[in-house]
Amino acid sequence: MVLGGNREFRIYPQSFGLCSGGTGPALTRKGLIVFAREPLPGRVKTRLAAAIGDQAAVELYRAMLRDVLDLSRRLTDVETVIYWDCEEKSLPRLEQIYRCGSRRQIPGDLGQRMQAAFEEMFADGFESCCIIGSDTPDLPHAYILDAFELLEDRRFDAVLGPSADGGYYLLGLKRLYPQLFHGIDWSTSHVFRQSLAAAGSAGAVAGLLPEWYDIDTPEDLDAFIKRSGRFSGNGCDTATLATAL
Repeated sequence: MVLGGNREFRIYPQSFGLCSGGTGPALTRKGLIVFAREPLPGRVKTRLAAAIGDQAAVELYRAMLRDVLDLSRRLTDVETVIYWDCEEKSLPRLEQIYRCGSRRQIPGDLGQRMQAAFEEMFADGFESCCIIGSDTPDLPHAYILDAFELLEDRRFDAVLGPSADGGYYLLGLKRLYPQLFHGIDWSTSHVFRQSLAAAGSAGAVAGLLPEWYDIDTPEDLDAFIKRSGRFSGNGCDTATLATAL
C-alpha cells in the first residue's frame, strides 16, 4: 500500500526469515535502546497508580523493565543500552542493579531525547538501532528480530511497530532522520500516523511490524493479564505480579 506521498510502506506479518534473499550484506553492529525511568513513586505508571497505588505501580514497573531486559538478553549479536530518565547520581546504582550498559537521557521532549540517543549510538559505531520502552513486557521476541532483519534489507530505511493506542512500540533506523523526532504530538493517538508521514516526507521507506500493546492504564493491564497465557516466556514477572494485585 502507499502511505505518505509516493513512498511505499509494506506491512509484514510476524515471521522468521522475513526478508530472505537479495537483501545484501548483514549489518555488523546492532544496538537496542531501552528508554526507562528510575522507578520512583509518583514518577512511573501514574495512570495505573491512581488505581493500584504508587508503590504497587513502582513494583509493576520494575517487573515490566525486568521482562523487557530478559527479552533483550535473548537477542544474539545485539547490544542493549538503557537510557534512563534519572538523576546523574542514580546512574551507577541503576547500572549495577540492572546489569546493563546505562546512559542518561538528555533534557527535552520525547522526540529530542530519542534523537539524542540515536545520535549517540550511531556516533559510537552502531550500524542499525532500534528503540523500545519498558511498557511492552510481553512483546514477542520475533518482532524485534524482524525489525533488525528489515534494517538489513536495502529496500528499507526505517522500521516502525505500531501500538494499539495510536503510538508506536518500536522505531528502528540505520541512519538518522531528524524529521521523525520533530512536529510529532507525543503521547497522543496521532504519533504513529504522524511518524509515518514524517518518514515519507524525509524520503525514508519504512517497514511495518505487527501491532502490539502498551501497558499504561488499568484497562491495558487487564488486557495484558488476559493474553499473558498465550505468549509463554514473555512478560513472566509482570504477569505474576499483575495477577496478584
